[in-house]
Amino acid sequence: MSSEEVTITVRLVRSFEHRNFKPIIYHNVDLNQTVKEFITHVQNDVPMRPGLPPPFKKYTYDTMKIIHQAHGSKTNELVVSLEDDERLILKEESRLKDAGVANETEVAFFSKEEYTSYKANPVLAW
Repeated sequence: MSSEEVTITVRLVRSFEHRNFKPIIYHNVDLNQTVKEFITHVQNDVPMRPGLPPPFKKYTYDTMKIIHQAHGSKTNELVVSLEDDERLILKEESRLKDAGVANETEVAFFSKEEYTSYKANPVLAW
């Protein structure tokens, strides 16, 4: 594996309120591709991925946010941190490397609309 190809864990977030998510691991991800290219790749892969329940396959994901970097501190939030959006939400025109993605980075993949709604009223449903 070259220094430009890394392993990334993508956490598919189906529901913030119910803490409903599934991690998927992607190997040999090229850090020189744009965030938009990686999002498109994941959007095309998820519906074909064996072992994922249908609600995850059919959900509309459109935004990625860095959750955790290897050897870094983790948030106490179980699904995704609600802070530092300006820094941690990946901008589609950026290359993955320039957006702060490195080997063993974990990113959340979710609906921006649902995230904004949850952030305005972060109540958990149990």
